[in-house]
Amino acid sequence: MTTLLVTGGAGFIGANLVRRVLAARPDWRVVNLDALTYAGNLERLSDVEDEPRYAFEKCDLSDREAVRAVFEKHPAIDAVAHLAAESHVDRSILEPAVFIRSNVLGTQNLLDVARERKIARFLQVSTDEVYGSLGPEGLFTETSPLAPNSPYSASKASADLLARAALHTFGLPVVVTRCSNNYGPWQFPEKLIPLMIANALDDKPLPVYGDGMQVRDWIHVDDHCDALLAVLERGKPGEVYNVGGDCQLPNLTVVRSLLRILGKGEQLIRYVNDRPGHDRRYAIDAGKIERELGFRPRRTFEQGLRETVDWYRAHAEWIARVRSGAYLDYYERQYGKRIPTRSAPPRGPS
Repeated sequence: MTTLLVTGGAGFIGANLVRRVLAARPDWRVVNLDALTYAGNLERLSDVEDEPRYAFEKCDLSDREAVRAVFEKHPAIDAVAHLAAESHVDRSILEPAVFIRSNVLGTQNLLDVARERKIARFLQVSTDEVYGSLGPEGLFTETSPLAPNSPYSASKASADLLARAALHTFGLPVVVTRCSNNYGPWQFPEKLIPLMIANALDDKPLPVYGDGMQVRDWIHVDDHCDALLAVLERGKPGEVYNVGGDCQLPNLTVVRSLLRILGKGEQLIRYVNDRPGHDRRYAIDAGKIERELGFRPRRTFEQGLRETVDWYRAHAEWIARVRSGAYLDYYERQYGKRIPTRSAPPRGPS
């Protein structure tokens, strides 16, 4: 029986991965390691907390001895999916040091202990943001140079390089995935799609950075989790696999699509000052994972977006709990300054 340690398993992607593994691999056990910072929420896993093949351990990866203690408590751990990370670009601009501590030091501690325990597979889950920003043409490939432009993406690029060094220096069987933007159920409402859904449901303004024409590639979190399973089981150590949805859309188009699904008017859109160093365009070439591992996303963006809206409509109480307290303070700090009255930019593709 494989025993998989999922770091960040109370986070958005991590919780969906935990649930997916338990459902799709009945002979696997899952240990969920999470520090339960602001974005970690065990409510996401309330439906599996009594599953005998599941265990939760509260642990901060920046504490190496605490990490070592988790492995000693669960000596059968033979694979790691490392998703734990501070992940919101805006927060990294406000507090870069927090991202270095969590994403760089935390990753190194985990690599060191995994190497001590002779782990059979270490999956470093990364982001397409480590590649930087594309011009109007082209796609990121696995051989694109790393050119991160925010403290968040720089911390993730650093973690990727530490994982690469663990493979080449110490022989730890590391494989890396770099995924485009995720969306779906249980996402913390500071990210674009859940933020816009939650605000629109309450008829509150929808803050759109700059002209809203930043292009991102979108993939449903369930499809991403299927890709992670494919890489865990069949990926080649030392390789990088890009994971994308083949769905490149400007942010403003996504916002307008959500408003149409929700039956709301575009008068809710508010253009706010663009964030510093905002990458203009990401686009992923995910051909390698399809050719080598046979993975392709199952959902279209239109289907996944409607399912996501339905989920948030049905879980309004969860959104309300998440958005209370400290999150409201952060929201006001981040979006409190509005651009003075201005005309809307030209419409993007819809």
